Amino acid sequence: MKISDIKIAIIGLGYVGLPLAVELGKSFKTLGFDIKEARVKELLNGKDSTREVTPEDLANSSNLQFSFQEKDLKEYNFYIIAVPTPIDKHKQPNLRPLQGASSLVGKVLSEGDIVVYESTVYPGATEEICVPILEKESNLTFNTDFSVGYSPERINPGDKTHCLTTITKVTAGSNPEAADIIDILYASIVEAGTYKASSIKVAEAAKIIENTQRDVNIALVNELSLIFHRMGIDTNEVLDAASTKWNFLPFRPGLVGGHCIGVDPYYLTHKAQETGYNPEMILAGRRINDNMGAYVVSRVVKLMLKKKVHVQDSKVLILGLTFKENCPDIRNTKVVDVINEFESYGTKIDVYDPWVDKDEALQEYGINLIDSPASGIYDAIVLCVAHGEFQTKGIEWIKSLGKVQTIIYDVKNILPSDAVDGRL
Repeated sequence: MKISDIKIAIIGLGYVGLPLAVELGKSFKTLGFDIKEARVKELLNGKDSTREVTPEDLANSSNLQFSFQEKDLKEYNFYIIAVPTPIDKHKQPNLRPLQGASSLVGKVLSEGDIVVYESTVYPGATEEICVPILEKESNLTFNTDFSVGYSPERINPGDKTHCLTTITKVTAGSNPEAADIIDILYASIVEAGTYKASSIKVAEAAKIIENTQRDVNIALVNELSLIFHRMGIDTNEVLDAASTKWNFLPFRPGLVGGHCIGVDPYYLTHKAQETGYNPEMILAGRRINDNMGAYVVSRVVKLMLKKKVHVQDSKVLILGLTFKENCPDIRNTKVVDVINEFESYGTKIDVYDPWVDKDEALQEYGINLIDSPASGIYDAIVLCVAHGEFQTKGIEWIKSLGKVQTIIYDVKNILPSDAVDGRL
């Protein structure tokens, strides 16, 4: 395959697939494909509900088209699969979206085509799970009739500095020829350059440990927060002091959710356990991080009791629902753990997040977001997400929402420490 002959179809138009489609569509004939008709129609109208690209970005990608019709995939020869890889309720990998996308592409695959996966998986998943599906659906032979590659996504939702073109892209192919053409393709749009891994498994493993490393480090500072609170020490003051050393890693305590850090370690531990090894440190870190929502609520409830605020039937305001600041993404948000824990105490919850689509919050979690919080009615206010709007409005606005004896708890450590009752 020559670079000039490449016609690209991207399967999945979420936070990963859409920015990729926009960049590739500036230079290559590109189809952005998604099974959700509503998603395709909003993009055709120049709107992106994820806020990752602007109407101008869509308009400037001159070779980009969109479709939800499977038949439109047939004229392409380079397929990039960028679908979610979540976990199920038992915290096991849910590969159904990946398997479905592989089946879809397999049905339109032709000799000489290349299929690249960007979805985060455990080492071996591409060749062990996806390739057999491609072979079955296409009646073609892997590495004889078609090739496969892997280039893990590194998108950071809401981050306009670290984005597709400014982050080094890891690439890999199932044979040297495919590895070269995949690397050349990505290098043509990624200003930061590429890193060609020696194999698909190495590229898969590199991606999975990026988020596992962050998860373990955040779990450490979360545990330190639990310890220091018992000692009457402010964790963030400790971290500020320790950060004066040049090689101290500046992680902060918090709720660890989202589609990456809160999920990817379970893919690695799943594969490790298949090999007969029990990954103790990684799972311990996951347990700590998964329990932080309940810990936050226990702290707030104790503070309420100290001020003689009756917990049952109290009015609690949650500021922020997304898994991180300044983005509308609510996938695997741990704020839901905070909400559920408060409800177990019999409190009445209002959730306010100006970034989140109300219908999505209702459909995904059964949460009815409020349009705006009323003044002077809340017994406790918990700042869970550091949206720019909350920082701009500041502590005085937050105080105005509560009663005289209101508890204000700052999960994100963005408010003045002397103006809040507690922080993580």
